[in-house]
Amino acid sequence: MRGVRWRRTAGQLGRSVTVWAVSTLTMLALAALLPDFRLQSADGDSATRIAITAACGAGAFGLLSALVWPLLVRLLLLVPALFLGLLVFALNGSLLLLALRLSPTGQGEAAPETAVIVAAVMSAVASATGGALAVRDDDAYRRRLLRLADRRRRGGPPCASGPGLVCVQLDGVGHDVLTAALRAGHLPTLARLLTGADGTAATHRLTPWRTDWSSQTGASQLGILHGSTFDVPAFRWYEKERGEVMVCNRPTSAAELQRRAMIRTGTRGLLAVDGASRGNLFSGGAGEQALVLSIATRRRGRENRSRAGYFAYFSDPANAVRTALSFAAEIGREIGQSVRARLRRERPRVGRGGLYPFIRAFATVVERDVVVAAVMGDLLAGRGVVYADLVAYDEVAHHSGPHSRDVEQVLRRLDRSVALIETAAEHAPRPYHLVILSDHGQSPGETFRARYGLTLADLVRAGCGLPVPRRAMGVRPGVEHWGSTHSGAEARAAVRAALGRPDEPDEAPPRPARRLEPVVLASGNLGLISFPDMPHRLTKEEIDLRHPALLATLANHPGVGFLLVRSEEHGGVVLGPAGTEIPLADLDERPGPLAPFGPGAAEAVRRTHVFPHTADVMVNSCYDPETGEVLAFEEQIGSHGGLGGAQSRPFLLSPLALSAPAEDGGEPVGAEDVHAVLRRWLGELNGPEVPLDTDGDRRAA
Repeated sequence: MRGVRWRRTAGQLGRSVTVWAVSTLTMLALAALLPDFRLQSADGDSATRIAITAACGAGAFGLLSALVWPLLVRLLLLVPALFLGLLVFALNGSLLLLALRLSPTGQGEAAPETAVIVAAVMSAVASATGGALAVRDDDAYRRRLLRLADRRRRGGPPCASGPGLVCVQLDGVGHDVLTAALRAGHLPTLARLLTGADGTAATHRLTPWRTDWSSQTGASQLGILHGSTFDVPAFRWYEKERGEVMVCNRPTSAAELQRRAMIRTGTRGLLAVDGASRGNLFSGGAGEQALVLSIATRRRGRENRSRAGYFAYFSDPANAVRTALSFAAEIGREIGQSVRARLRRERPRVGRGGLYPFIRAFATVVERDVVVAAVMGDLLAGRGVVYADLVAYDEVAHHSGPHSRDVEQVLRRLDRSVALIETAAEHAPRPYHLVILSDHGQSPGETFRARYGLTLADLVRAGCGLPVPRRAMGVRPGVEHWGSTHSGAEARAAVRAALGRPDEPDEAPPRPARRLEPVVLASGNLGLISFPDMPHRLTKEEIDLRHPALLATLANHPGVGFLLVRSEEHGGVVLGPAGTEIPLADLDERPGPLAPFGPGAAEAVRRTHVFPHTADVMVNSCYDPETGEVLAFEEQIGSHGGLGGAQSRPFLLSPLALSAPAEDGGEPVGAEDVHAVLRRWLGELNGPEVPLDTDGDRRAA
């Protein structure tokens, strides 16, 4: 045993000396390349003295980085997370200047801006060298990973010995996109799980599942983590009794939705026992939370650590360097891809200028890196259940299309992220089962405005006899007649939370200019029309009295698939072209305009009809079963939120060691079913069980 300890000590000492030597050489090289960075006096010094100065400076910088840096970042944890990432470079440069002053030779000198560059390069080189050496030694690599997680578990309960569960959500990746990417070889890690490799057997199964009518992250993730999607009719909807628009990616709305779900189910959520929630809209009841939107507006305290993941990640300055370089590269990649799309006159196409390249880079680089690092720490700390969301694909597919060349590289990088999580699980103090899933898919197609030259709000105004502008007016996030559309909702919310400005003030609708003007909202290819001057949900008969041409104008428009309205005679009816009117109770025998949308459409519409906050008129765009295309009411060429095509078909990649998702060999229907499946698996693993205090009836009002 003593010999083993000596070998480990010698190995660690050898690695430290090697990193020191490489850092010294790096400092010498930078001194030769950068005119404002000197390791010698103005009169000149011998090569030996210059080398000693570099060695002393590199050693002092390494010690300061190891000892002072974590304390320094902790003091700045209250700084908005995105600014913390930028401050890393200035602080790292300050440490280098301090290290040069502490050098016994006293010869080091650098301009402040040069010190930032030198410190960034040295941190990256030292981290890469140390990591490369540690990887060659499995024990050293495991100890290095465990040290990264020590902060998370310190002071907590001891790690259980039974298997844990880690769930990684690939936001927006539909079952069709996944299978196509597997065939094309873009997802080698996931392919290995499904088919095996090098003589090993497959370890996972692939199962599609079906969303509710509201096929978007807010409803799906609320159902998966908290067991209820009740009264979430869309991504955005108007609540008459409060006079407010609920937006799933607004922290105040997310907190309210989470509160309602917890009251309805009587439980804290899927992650309530020794769980961690990373990069999600909702907490799932987890005690460990990072980048969780529903707690972003609370005052920071022990129970609120929504930005803790940023601290854990940026406490290593090499991470900031690596992420910054990738961030800049992603901005350049997006600009190049956008220019290429314009030069080739690709159709359909939406605008990709303004801040979008930065938002895309945040979603595909910064958030991905921080979430993956947080999950690896959770596994190495032995947490019982972890749920994390990676939004990169969803963000890019909205603007480039769900099957475009632009998303292929995003999928490859997501696959590498899964591989990193797998590696961390192999070194964890307990075994883990890995579940990969998505919350919805995306359906391709041009925008409603691009095809017809007007927005849904323009069409509604025409049907109400209100003035319609000659030019199609721009649309704000879903509030179509009030400005320009912002797509990429999940990524924008994460950026605002990172900046410490989680709510966009313009998301609350202004008072209508006229008393009878409707509020028109959009969630992908799902539109919602509400009349704010009436406290109740209007019936078809009441709407016809107020605006005789409105429902016929909408139902007969070629870009509209069907309408859902309340009926005094039938309770609820689906309206289609040429006067089609089918009671909800008759949809199974007479699907009418729902026929192209396939099985499950009637059930989804009936369920949404009973929600208290369903809009006066629910509008679903048309759908072409042959092409799989829909028409988004937002500025997105890959959209989700309603019925039609791949957006309603996400996937569930689950271990064969656990029971099948559906006992009858079918597929789960709705996010609440997925929640029940995950709870069952936690029970099979003898892990934390989360009881559900309802009868499980998804149709209960």
